[in-house]
Amino acid sequence: MSERDSTTLLLALFLSVASFIASVAAGDGEAKALLNWRDSFNDESKLTLSSWSNHTNLCRNWKGISCDKSVSVISISLSNLNLQGTLSSLKFAAFPNLLYFDISYNQLYGNIPHEIGNLSSLLMLNLSDNSFRGPIPPEIWNLTTLNRLDLTTCKFTGQIPHEIGNLRNLNVLCLGDNSLSGSIPEEIGMLSNLLQLDLAKNSLLGRIPSSIGNLTMLQNLFLYKNNLEGPIPNELWKLYYLNDIQLYNNRLSGPISPFIGNLTNLEQLAFNDNRFRGPLPPSIGNLINLFHFSLPDNNLSGLIPSTIGNMTNLAKLYLFNNSFSGKLPQEMNNLTSLQDIQLSNNHFSGPLPQKICQSGMLAFLYADHNHFTGPIPTSLKDCSSLKRLSLENNQIVDNITDALGVYPHLNYIDLSGNQLYGYLSSRWRKCQNLTQLIIHNNKLSGDIPPELGEITQLGLLNLSSNHLSGKIPKELEKLIMLMKLSLSHNNLSGNVPSNIRSLSQLEILELAANNFNGSVTRELGELKSLRVLNLSKNKFDESIPLEFGKLQELELLDLSDNLLIGTIPSRIGMLPKLQVLNLSHNNLTGNIPSGFSGSMSALSNADISYNQLEGPIPIKLAFHNFDALRNNKGLCGNVTGLSSCDNSQTNRHGHKSKKFLMIFLPLAVLLLVLAGGSFIFYRMVAKAKNKNEEALLENVYFVRSLERELYKDVIKSTENFDDKYLIGKGSQGSVYRAELLTGDIVAIKMLHSMSSGKISNREAFTSEIQALTEIKHRNIVKLYGFFSNSQFSILIYEFLEGDRLDNILKNEEQAIEFNWKKRVNVVKGVANALSHMHHGCSTPIVHRDISSKNVLLSSEYEEAHIIDFGAAKFLNPNSNNMTKFVGTFGYAAPENSTTKDLLLKEVLDPRLYTLRKPVPREVILIAKIAFSCLNENPQSRPTMEQVSKELIRTPESHLLDQFYTITIGQLMRD
Repeated sequence: MSERDSTTLLLALFLSVASFIASVAAGDGEAKALLNWRDSFNDESKLTLSSWSNHTNLCRNWKGISCDKSVSVISISLSNLNLQGTLSSLKFAAFPNLLYFDISYNQLYGNIPHEIGNLSSLLMLNLSDNSFRGPIPPEIWNLTTLNRLDLTTCKFTGQIPHEIGNLRNLNVLCLGDNSLSGSIPEEIGMLSNLLQLDLAKNSLLGRIPSSIGNLTMLQNLFLYKNNLEGPIPNELWKLYYLNDIQLYNNRLSGPISPFIGNLTNLEQLAFNDNRFRGPLPPSIGNLINLFHFSLPDNNLSGLIPSTIGNMTNLAKLYLFNNSFSGKLPQEMNNLTSLQDIQLSNNHFSGPLPQKICQSGMLAFLYADHNHFTGPIPTSLKDCSSLKRLSLENNQIVDNITDALGVYPHLNYIDLSGNQLYGYLSSRWRKCQNLTQLIIHNNKLSGDIPPELGEITQLGLLNLSSNHLSGKIPKELEKLIMLMKLSLSHNNLSGNVPSNIRSLSQLEILELAANNFNGSVTRELGELKSLRVLNLSKNKFDESIPLEFGKLQELELLDLSDNLLIGTIPSRIGMLPKLQVLNLSHNNLTGNIPSGFSGSMSALSNADISYNQLEGPIPIKLAFHNFDALRNNKGLCGNVTGLSSCDNSQTNRHGHKSKKFLMIFLPLAVLLLVLAGGSFIFYRMVAKAKNKNEEALLENVYFVRSLERELYKDVIKSTENFDDKYLIGKGSQGSVYRAELLTGDIVAIKMLHSMSSGKISNREAFTSEIQALTEIKHRNIVKLYGFFSNSQFSILIYEFLEGDRLDNILKNEEQAIEFNWKKRVNVVKGVANALSHMHHGCSTPIVHRDISSKNVLLSSEYEEAHIIDFGAAKFLNPNSNNMTKFVGTFGYAAPENSTTKDLLLKEVLDPRLYTLRKPVPREVILIAKIAFSCLNENPQSRPTMEQVSKELIRTPESHLLDQFYTITIGQLMRD
């Protein structure tokens, strides 16, 4: 080997060793930089990177690290490792050969160090989905070798600089979901190699730059959810390779350009939530590859072009919330790939395409709030793929029984506000995934099918405003997921089933405007989640259940327009969340519970008008509207239209206290003297008193099922017949109002003292009273029972709100309101009641005192009730006479047969007919019947059975024939 060759070999060996030493030194520097960075992380992150160690090979064993042949790090890929820390401890200058830096989907935070600009060889930088903040460092815009930059979903601020034009090798630029502001710079057009541009979900302003038309390779353009405005530049329509364009949620305006048809490679287009206007150009038919077409929430109008039928790949069509009009083109039947159609809130008319589910792929159809007519598309009947169907508020006419089929995947259907008829099929039970069934405001008839109880996932059932009849099926108790049940405005009857308590999730119950009757179901009080309860406009006729006080979540309670009686339960005044209370148009009595002034902090609207309530109104703004208080018995308070509450009772109490102190002191000494004697006297009397009390109870006659404890309850509830419970007084006795321990309210009539001389045969008298308790008639006040002892006798009656006929006739205002139609109904009711007494009882009963003071009218003057049987006689059918006159002169016939209990003076009383208004023909008929009762021969007078039948036979149309004048002579001659 020559000297020259030896020198060359030695130089090569030296360079090789030097290169090796340099690479080892570089590797040591990269490893040290990475270890320093790892040590700045939290303990969990350090454990994740436990493979990073001085004892292992950097390029072979370290997680996420890759090297080139020279053992230099070229890739750091640590995506989605839940790392927590910053970049401030990473020495970027240690990685001169780094090509790929991906730390996306972690929990890194802080600012991006300016030293990142030292990564001069970088091809891909992905910092997305972290919590970095502050502006994007300007050094990034100098990384000219980058072909992918992804900074999405961080918290970067500031503007996109003009220097972005330096990154001409970029294929992908993603800056979306940050807080970038300002406008899109024109220099964006210099990135001619871009395939994807994502600037969505920022706060960018201004117009889309026309330079965007230079991005001729662009496939995906995402600018949605910014504040961009103005029209789309025409240059954009030259981006023929566009596959996906999403500009929704901006302020873009102007018409949709006909050049949109140039974008024949489009698969997705989303322009919704902008201000585009005008019609759709026919050129949309060129978008034959489009499968997602979204234009809702704009100002688009006009007809849908028939060329839409060319878009045979269309799977999702969203046109809702625009002003489109006219009929849908028949060519839409060609769109056999449709899975989701949303046409809501437009002005479409005509029928829906009949083949809309021809392919059996349709899952979602929303066509609500339009003017569609005709039937439900025939293809929907067998559209088993259907998941949601919304056709409400159109003019669709069809028989729902036949038009719909079985939908195993259906979870929502709303057909309300149409003209659907027929009955609900039992097939609905097969829709096992249904959560909302809404068909209100149609013309459905028939019963509610009990099979609905098998749709156990149902959370909302709304069948209101139809013509449904029958009862609520008890099978609905199985709907344990039900949160809203609305059956208002139908013809349902019966009562609310008690097993409704099973619906523990129920929040809204609406049963208004039906024919429910009887007592309000107490089990409603067990629906602890109930927020809205509306039972208004029914015929409930008993008291408000005390159990309603348990509804602690209740916000609205509407029991108006019923026939409810009794007092307002005090527990209602303790509902903390109640905002709206409507008890108007009932027959409620008593005072408003004191709790209404305190506990009901949420109450903002209350209506208790048209009842029989009395006493002070609560000190609460909700009760300061006179219209919501009017037409009650005696409410008082500081409200215009009400009288002030009387404080005299309080004053009297104060005066009594002073008098008591003045009297007490002088008597104290006397009491001390008498104390000793009283003690001795008490011991002597005690035994005798106990025996007397037992005797008192033993001598009481109890009629029907009234027990001894009830007798005690009556005495206790009236505080031994205290005057404050007195509601009326007559010649035969006094009437008291009593609320029993059961909560029932009754009227107690205490008869004046009846000595043995006045009642010759007590057993016979008792049997007559018992016979009276057997009378059951809607126009006769119910007699529950009778007590009698040596001191007093009491009758227990049903308690009714209203006023006596004589009081109404004396009051000019009430007499005007008491019109002819109501007066005729009153006469019919009383005649019907008397007919029942005379001819419907096993032993005929003659009242003998039918006068205006013994007829009680309901609050609306539409129902009459006979009261006060003090003069009543049990008639021997073979006897027609009596020896002593009883009753009211001028009202009772001198004989006491079943032809004599007649409303003579009530019909002819001048107060009943002297108002100068047209007189219905039915009144003339009544007057003629009344005059026939004046016949001198008792046998020629009609019986009450004949009178009642004659009145019932009178056709209602006679009310239309009116007479202004008629003379007594004419009546007598007829």
